[in-house]
Amino acid sequence: MQEGADLITLQHIDLQVVRRGSGPPLLLLHGGGGPQHHLPFFHQLTERFDVIAPIHPGFAGSAIPEHFDGMDDLIYLHLDLMDALDLHDAVVVGMSMGGWAAAEMAVRNTSRMSKLILVDAVGIKAGGRDARDIADVFGLPQDDVTRLLFHDPANAPDPATLTDEQMIEIAANRIALAMYTWEPYMHNPKLRYRLHRIRVPTLLIWGESDGLVSVTYAEAYRDLIPGAELVVIPKAGHAPQVEQPDLFCDHVYQFAAK
Repeated sequence: MQEGADLITLQHIDLQVVRRGSGPPLLLLHGGGGPQHHLPFFHQLTERFDVIAPIHPGFAGSAIPEHFDGMDDLIYLHLDLMDALDLHDAVVVGMSMGGWAAAEMAVRNTSRMSKLILVDAVGIKAGGRDARDIADVFGLPQDDVTRLLFHDPANAPDPATLTDEQMIEIAANRIALAMYTWEPYMHNPKLRYRLHRIRVPTLLIWGESDGLVSVTYAEAYRDLIPGAELVVIPKAGHAPQVEQPDLFCDHVYQFAAK
């Protein structure tokens, strides 16, 4: 159990949810690296929003439910969470894998959303059949993955400073990430044909140095969502909220205020 998290039972799952701050509701969906409520950007967001950050089942030491076998399960769990919390006009922010989940949620139902923000999201097939749109984080050496994910690799967690318990949690997070994203790898082939259904203002925030999904991939994503905007953050990789938290939060504030 993560410190500061509450348990909300949905679909016979005890879902851990971190909720902090005050203001309009902001649903924050983390990526494959796990929850980020300990990072500076999160604390900045809580100064202006009621931030609701569920921990995807399988991450941060939680169990993968027996009936889960892919991304669809996560999508409907978080739609149920929005219903259970009776959220209205929520800003939904999703990072990487969480961005994919957020886009799929918006395709299905935007009645509780006011705006959608996708941060270096995966989820679509942007190029041709033989194009490698998304780098293989499971097959590459860890040093190569770090260089893909970070503009400055010094911003990545240093394995030498991690405890055995933290290393075990990271390994479990990778198992959960693979369960949600492995087949087909990091995308839904049908999503690109459904993104036109998104009926709320949408912003894509991207790290200029993202080596997992490039800015070209972001432009393809943007063009599939009616009226969507794209901002590119310099000196940031796949997690601009980590490498450039002030600039990231400024873009969230400006877009939410429109």
